[in-house]
Amino acid sequence: MKELFIPLVLEKKEYHFEMKVGSFSAIIEYLQSKDTITLIQTGTDPVMEGWGATTAIIEKTIAYIDKNNLRLLPLCPLVITYLRIHPEWKKLVVDIVSNRFAP
Repeated sequence: MKELFIPLVLEKKEYHFEMKVGSFSAIIEYLQSKDTITLIQTGTDPVMEGWGATTAIIEKTIAYIDKNNLRLLPLCPLVITYLRIHPEWKKLVVDIVSNRFAP
C-alpha cells in the first residue's frame, strides 16, 4: 500500500485523517489545539488488514504534522509503537512525553 499514491484527507468536521481505497478506509481520530495535534486512535476496515494501511496512514499523518509545523501528542498505542520504531519523529512530540520515545 505504501508504494501507491493514496492521498491523506483531513476531515475537520469529523476530526479524523482518512485514506480511502475504493470503499474501504483507514482513519486516525484526532483533536487539535492551537499548535498541537493529539492522535487518539486508528481504525482500519478489516478487509485492509495486512495491506500496511495503518502504517501508511500513521506515516502520512506524521508527515502532515511535520509539514505544518505542529506538535504531536500521541495517545494511540499504534502511533506510540510507530514512534518507538522511528525515533527520528521524536522532534515533533510534545515535551511532556518525548522522553518515552528515546532509542
